[in-house]
Amino acid sequence: MTQTVSVDEPQINLQDLLAQALAGNEVIITDRGKPVAHLVPVAPFKKKRVAGLNRGTIWTSEDIDEPLPDGFWLGQE
Repeated sequence: MTQTVSVDEPQINLQDLLAQALAGNEVIITDRGKPVAHLVPVAPFKKKRVAGLNRGTIWTSEDIDEPLPDGFWLGQE
């Protein structure tokens, strides 16, 4: 179920709107009738992260901590 509310309403009913989002409902927030944001429940992480899983797939250059040349900042490089 989707509910649309004015931008003024969440200030008053934030707890109720969050409860609706946690229940799986989408809440669209509008400003002068135009959608500007929506509240949806945050999905939990599906996979557990494994440290070292991609070891060796990226590298860092030896000069990683050296200052960038002036040309970089001036858009010339």
